[in-house]
Amino acid sequence: METSELLKKVRKIEIKTRGLSNQIFSGEYHSAFKGRGMTFSEVREYQPGDDIRAIDWNVTARFNHPFIKVFEEEREMTVMLVVDVSASGEFGTQKQLKQDVITELCAVLAFSSLQNNDKVGVIFFSDKIEKFIPAKKGKSHVLRIIRDLIEFKPEQKRTNIKLALKYLTSVIKKRSIAFVISDFMDNDFNDALKIANKKHDLIALRIYDKHEKELPDLGLVKFMDNETGELKWIDTSDKHVRIQFAVNYKKREAMLKDAFTKSGVDTANISTAESYIVPLTNLFKRR
Repeated sequence: METSELLKKVRKIEIKTRGLSNQIFSGEYHSAFKGRGMTFSEVREYQPGDDIRAIDWNVTARFNHPFIKVFEEEREMTVMLVVDVSASGEFGTQKQLKQDVITELCAVLAFSSLQNNDKVGVIFFSDKIEKFIPAKKGKSHVLRIIRDLIEFKPEQKRTNIKLALKYLTSVIKKRSIAFVISDFMDNDFNDALKIANKKHDLIALRIYDKHEKELPDLGLVKFMDNETGELKWIDTSDKHVRIQFAVNYKKREAMLKDAFTKSGVDTANISTAESYIVPLTNLFKRR
């Protein structure tokens, strides 16, 4: 992609998503994530009215006088965007490709983090860790993230969510807010999901396309799996084929819902056909 064309795309996404983060998500984002823990500040003498549960018994014994621990809310947090860049993101039959929706979502979250004075970093993954951008603050850093989201070309095509979650837990030592943004077309990541959510505050943003849920009647059609390259002819005019396709999707949806519920991960389902504003706002409000 030419540099001028890339800059135009970055600017277009910046204008759209920064406006959304300022006008719509600023209050919801802050409210959803402000309760991010307390850090030790100091020890001071006990005063009438102080909570006795905060008494520091070691210091109290040393000075023979009650002292309490003072804590303050953490004002700065780290936001990690764990982004699926596998080949299935190149699919989309509605307004946008899944990867375009992912790019905009990341930009909105990054600008919301910027406005909240939080650091933001990114992990790009396929079935390997493709790229890691350490968390930083600042507009130039956010614009770099958007640029990479637009022009990044992964080396691999398949998906390994378990690998991405293990990388998150091993590399990011301090507790963070971690958004896993993917179509979740993978298996065997339930345990990794539970472990990652114990260390971090994990949120799953699942991107899907309408025609992954239901197969249109288009006659005999050749389909290709973007991740494996496998080609297959399917008779979409066959009612039983379309019914089985829908049944398989519902089974997968139920499996994902069960995995997220059991691991305590908050989720939002975002379609390529509709605006992500409503599901994202609802997610923030639920928190």
